[in-house]
Amino acid sequence: METRNRILERVERLLPMFEDLLRGLVGAAPEPGFFDRALAFRWDRQRGPGRFEAIENPAPFELDDLLGVDEAIAPLVANTEQFLAGHPYNHVLLYGERGTGKSSALRGLLTRYGDRGLRVVEILKEDLAELPRVLAALARAREQRFIVFCDDLSFGAGESGFREVKAAIDGRLEAPPSNVCLLATSNRRHLLPESMEENREARIDEAGELHLGEASEEKLALSDRFGLVLGFHGFDQATYLAIVQHYLERAEVDLAPDDVREEALAWALRRASRSGRTARQFVTDLVGRHQLALDRAQEGPGTGSGA
Repeated sequence: METRNRILERVERLLPMFEDLLRGLVGAAPEPGFFDRALAFRWDRQRGPGRFEAIENPAPFELDDLLGVDEAIAPLVANTEQFLAGHPYNHVLLYGERGTGKSSALRGLLTRYGDRGLRVVEILKEDLAELPRVLAALARAREQRFIVFCDDLSFGAGESGFREVKAAIDGRLEAPPSNVCLLATSNRRHLLPESMEENREARIDEAGELHLGEASEEKLALSDRFGLVLGFHGFDQATYLAIVQHYLERAEVDLAPDDVREEALAWALRRASRSGRTARQFVTDLVGRHQLALDRAQEGPGTGSGA
């Protein structure tokens, strides 16, 4: 009897260790209330199995600061409103040139709608095989509504992952969770590269109708799964300069447009990009130099740090 009791005591001591080991092998499910702790999360697979990690201080962004992309922002906001209200909505693909506001639009949605229960979960492209697990976990968190976000989504020849995205959106017998909206950004409209050989597979039938080759059909099938496909395109010079002026006003820097015009254009030329991101970076540099010059003027002569 005494031997049996000692064995039971050892088993009781070992049980918590086995439970911790099991959680480490399969990944712990989020605790109740976990998604109340923050507005943004990431799916992390750096240490063993995937798990959700809170992003304590997500970078805020105001949708009103996105200029020159109204045709994309208006339907994106409308779709998000439908999603939050529990009405039918579409999964979203934002595509276009670098720096035009695709990722900023996502951050703007979180800033505007976070207090209404919107949450963002970021997943890396290389972790998309884990997407079914992510969706299953989020389906149980009915208090919030989640945008599952994959930035810079595109696939090279031979890369895996796009079939998981296709199946998650519209390719399984089981419907995606109603509290999850998938949102991807990409520089490519069709997400996969197209070759000249694939274009040669296209043919015109006897009725004059165009038929794409099998490879092209496969690549189009992924982007077609997204019901809302919105383009973010490069700006003309006038729009770029208007964005520069907008950020100067936000920074409360009193500089006339004519005083910064040539410098702003030269900055864009050096960066080979006339985008919202380029405009923000220019204004950041300009404001920093302007404030440093004011500091030095206030210090007066002879107060520098030289020995």
